[in-house]
Amino acid sequence: MAPELLPPDRQPVIIAARRTPVCRTNGALGKLRAHELLAPVLRELVANAGAEPEAVSDVVVGNAVGGGGNVARLALLEAGLPVAVPGITVDRQCGSGLDAIVLAARLVAAGGNPLYLAGGVESTSTAPLRAYRNDDGGPEFYRRAQFVPASFGDPDMGVAAETVAQEFSVGRERQDTFALRSHLRALAAAKAGHFDGELVPLKTGTATVAADDGPRRGLTSAVMARFPPVFVDGGTVTAGNSCFDADAASAVVITSVRRAQELGARDGLLVLGTGTAGVHPAVLGVGAATAARDVLTLAGMAADELELVEFNEAFASQTLACLDQLGIEEERANLDGGALALGHAYGASGAVLVTRLLAQARRTGTEGSLGLAMISSAGGMGTAALLQYLHLQDG
Repeated sequence: MAPELLPPDRQPVIIAARRTPVCRTNGALGKLRAHELLAPVLRELVANAGAEPEAVSDVVVGNAVGGGGNVARLALLEAGLPVAVPGITVDRQCGSGLDAIVLAARLVAAGGNPLYLAGGVESTSTAPLRAYRNDDGGPEFYRRAQFVPASFGDPDMGVAAETVAQEFSVGRERQDTFALRSHLRALAAAKAGHFDGELVPLKTGTATVAADDGPRRGLTSAVMARFPPVFVDGGTVTAGNSCFDADAASAVVITSVRRAQELGARDGLLVLGTGTAGVHPAVLGVGAATAARDVLTLAGMAADELELVEFNEAFASQTLACLDQLGIEEERANLDGGALALGHAYGASGAVLVTRLLAQARRTGTEGSLGLAMISSAGGMGTAALLQYLHLQDG
C-alpha cells in the first residue's frame, strides 16, 4: 500500500518532463553553455504544461561544475520567461538535479497551488577552469573541488568505486555484464522510440542534435573484458564499466494535483516521499541505497512493490552494491539503460532519472504503479524519491 496522500492543493505531482540528448563531453553539444542547454527544455515544458509563462512560480535548477551566477535565472530569461519569474540554483553535486525536484516538491507541499519548473543542467564541456588563489595572488588550478575534510581521505570517484566493489563483493565479471546490458538496453530503447517523446532537439551551429551519442554498438563480453583497471592497480573498475562525462539538461513541471487538474493534465507522477542521507565518503557510491531505504521505510513499503527503478549508473560497482542492499534484482533497474551507456551529466543526471520514469510509466500506463529515482553524490550522500503514476482526470 502506498502512503496516504496530502490534500489535493498540497499533493505534489509531476505532469511533464523533458530532456536534451545526453552527449559526450566536447562532443555534439560541446559548444553550448549550460543556460543554452537548459533554456529550450524550459520553453518546451511551459508549452507542454498548457500554462501561461507568467504562471511559473519559480525555476529550481541543479548544477555541479558551472561558473555560478545562478544559471536558473540566466536560463529562464534565455527561454523567454517573464522577468517576474525568479530562479534558484542548488548544488548537491551529482544529486543536484534530483534535489532540485525534491525541493520543488516540498515547496508545493507547503501549499498555495504553485507551479515550478525544476531539474538540472551540466555543460562539462564549457565548465570554467577553477583555481585557488596562492599566497602571492597567483592561481593554483585544481581538477575538482574538495568534497570532505582531508581526514576523511576525500577519495576520487573511481577510487571510491573500487572500495565499494571490494567491500560489497561486486566482482569484475558482474560489473562488465551490467555495463554491457546498459548499452544494449539503451540501443534497443532508442530503436524502439522510447526516448522520442522526452527529447528536446538542440541546434548548435548549423547542426541539430536530436539523439544521445553515448550507447556503443559492437560491445561484447570479450570486448568488456579487455579494458584494464584505471583507478587502482589490480582493481575491477574500468573505463568499460564506468560512466563517461556528458553534457545535458533535464527538467520537469511540478505542481499540486488541484492545479494540475485545472490545467487539464491527464496524468502524472505523484511525489509520495523524498529523502537525502549521508554515508562515509570512502563508500560514497552507496549513499543512494541509504536514502532509498529511509524513504521506503517511512512510506511503509518494500522494494518488491516497485514497478520501475531508475538509478544513476556512475559506476557498475556502486549501482550493483546499492541494488543488492535494497533487495532489487539488477535486471529490474534502468529498463532503457542508464548512465553507463548514456553518460553522466552531473547536475542533470538526477532529473534525467525522473524524466525516464515518467516516460516509462506512460508507456506501460499502469494506474498506481510505483517508481523510485535515486542517485549517489560526491562527499558521501544520496537522494531518493518515491513516485506513483496516476491518471488525474475522470473518464
